[in-house]
Amino acid sequence: MANETTDATFKDDVLNSEIPVLVDFWAPWCGPCRMVGPIIDRIGEKMKNKVKVFKLNVDENPSTAGSYGITGIPTVIIFKNGQIEREFVGVQPEQVYLDALVA
Repeated sequence: MANETTDATFKDDVLNSEIPVLVDFWAPWCGPCRMVGPIIDRIGEKMKNKVKVFKLNVDENPSTAGSYGITGIPTVIIFKNGQIEREFVGVQPEQVYLDALVA
C-alpha cells in the first residue's frame, strides 16, 4: 500500500529517507493514474521494509510537482539518497518499476 505525501512532508518522507523511495505523481481525474494506482499499491506491499512508496496528488501539491517539472501524469520517480534515480512517464508494467528499484 502506498502512503500519501504532500508539499509539507515531502522532504521528510522522500528526500531524507535512508532507503529508496518510489513516488507516484498523480491526480484523481487522470485515467492512466487510476491504472497505475493498484500497481503502485502492490509494489508497496511486495517491497515493504525495503522501499518506501508514496503518492503525491499534483493538484493538491503543486509546489513539489512543479519543482520536479511534472508536466505529464502519471509520473513515477524513484529516489535514492534524496536524488532522482529513475523517472517514468505514463503507465508501465509492474515489473519495470520493480526492476528499477532493485537496480
